[in-house]
Amino acid sequence: MTVRLRPHHLLCMLTFVGKGYTAAFTENYIRIAARLSAGEDILVVEGPDDVCGPMLDEPGMHCLNDSVTDRDIRASAAVEALLGVAANAGAQIVPDADFLERMRAAFGDGSIRQACQRCEWSPLCTGIADSGFSGVLVDAAR
Repeated sequence: MTVRLRPHHLLCMLTFVGKGYTAAFTENYIRIAARLSAGEDILVVEGPDDVCGPMLDEPGMHCLNDSVTDRDIRASAAVEALLGVAANAGAQIVPDADFLERMRAAFGDGSIRQACQRCEWSPLCTGIADSGFSGVLVDAAR
């Protein structure tokens, strides 16, 4: 199987510790984190993805807002610059130990966080990065 992620969720998954918008969102993301940790590949998609699923029927759903689309564009460019591989719609990514190590190092030093500007979760993610990514749920396949 393959996990469908929009570009900015490539950053969000680095610091996911089991907190989210709603209980359904969080439970869904925990299942996705387990799949990624088990070694499932990522297919980068445009617009709502597997993470967004539980939010699509919520009032005020933000998954289609211009600000979120802009976040995807910024994240895609940052990941592409870091890894030297495509990170836009249609790209396939293997979230192995090397990928996660490189991404977390760059996230920790702030070099790939352009997409995180004005994100309500940014303070939480900064704290997680500052803690050495303690408690994150997406880890390399064991």
